Amino acid sequence: MKHHDWFKKSIPLIASENITSPAVDEACVSDFSHRYAEGWSGERVYAGCTFIDQIEDICMDLTREYFNCIHADVRPVSGVVANLVMYNAFTSDNNGKMCCMAIVRGGHISHGPRFAKSGREIFGTAGTTRGINVEYLAFDNDEMNLDIDASAKVIREFEPELLLFGGSVFLFPHPVKELGDVAKEVGAYVGYDAAHVAGLIGSGYFQDPLREGADVMTMSTHKTLPGPQHGALVSNREDLIDKLRSCAFPALLSNHHLHNVAGLAIAVAEMLEFGKEYHKNVIDNAKALGQALYERGINVLMEHKGFTESHQIVVDITEFEKTIGLGGDIEKILEKANIILNRNLLPYDIAQGRHYQNPGGLRIGTSEITRLGMGKNEMTDIAELIKKLIIEKKDPKKIRDEVIEFRKEFQEIKYCFQTPNKAYEYLKFY
Repeated sequence: MKHHDWFKKSIPLIASENITSPAVDEACVSDFSHRYAEGWSGERVYAGCTFIDQIEDICMDLTREYFNCIHADVRPVSGVVANLVMYNAFTSDNNGKMCCMAIVRGGHISHGPRFAKSGREIFGTAGTTRGINVEYLAFDNDEMNLDIDASAKVIREFEPELLLFGGSVFLFPHPVKELGDVAKEVGAYVGYDAAHVAGLIGSGYFQDPLREGADVMTMSTHKTLPGPQHGALVSNREDLIDKLRSCAFPALLSNHHLHNVAGLAIAVAEMLEFGKEYHKNVIDNAKALGQALYERGINVLMEHKGFTESHQIVVDITEFEKTIGLGGDIEKILEKANIILNRNLLPYDIAQGRHYQNPGGLRIGTSEITRLGMGKNEMTDIAELIKKLIIEKKDPKKIRDEVIEFRKEFQEIKYCFQTPNKAYEYLKFY
């Protein structure tokens, strides 16, 4: 209850979080939460799955429609598990090869090797659980994106089985078409981790990986896609469906959190109905917040490209190291004022001796505040509050009072079915 109260009085800016609607919450809090349904719909190991199958079928239908694809598996219990399904399908046991973006440049820990080039253990998912040898793609720090020519050289020399796009710091579309063509030259599959941008893609923004050459797109379902914590993967490759299904179950899954499948069905239905408007506003708000912070003397990266094309912006706060601290220090100060965001490594931090516990950057997301009804005017207000803390070094306790007052006007969740009954009426069409 204390946590609930705190977040109702806070400004939530974590880029990997969102808020679920009342209809999604009701679907998740159900008898499904303690039932079993191993296997595929209609092919279960357990009895008692009559209605579970119907709802999972609806969820798959909705997901296929939202992402305009022929295959959707909504059984993975997280984005990491969805990635493991992809690794199982596309890489060799214990000596597979993959190219992806480095963790320190925005890649996700699920893409990481077991050992860094220094020999230091880092326990990335790909290396630790699947034994994949990982070679990092080249990254252009000035553009905050993959360097196409240098990455093409890496792919041709390393000859991976899987080329993986996507990451946790994800400001601009990745060059799927350009590098995907290179991957095909060496016989590699192309994957796309859309954990952060799945909602943007489903609503027609950012990019369209399945049309640009990706064989599979994986995702978590609680970031720009504002559903419960779960995972999914989609594909347009009919020849891969059976392999992808079996690489999920029995390879990785037993039961698959059926209550969250029910909640995901509602969330995808909401995005089919409201996502076009919602995600446009998410992106517009990210750009507006970036501009407002930049105008107040805070170094938001990529000003020359409008800061972002996604729900995220990245801030370099190294100029404040001597006056207030680095990312970890500033994260704590903002948290005391009920402004919740996260520290983040900048692409050049490690080379400059900074660590992820106290890096030179901040990552800020607009998915949740947009769903709470905030718009461009509120982005200016938020930037002003952050300025008071970082530049003017005001007392966080006093700014917290301002945050609490500000948040009073934004308590209702938007871009959703306001009652469970409205959600269920929508689902009658499926």
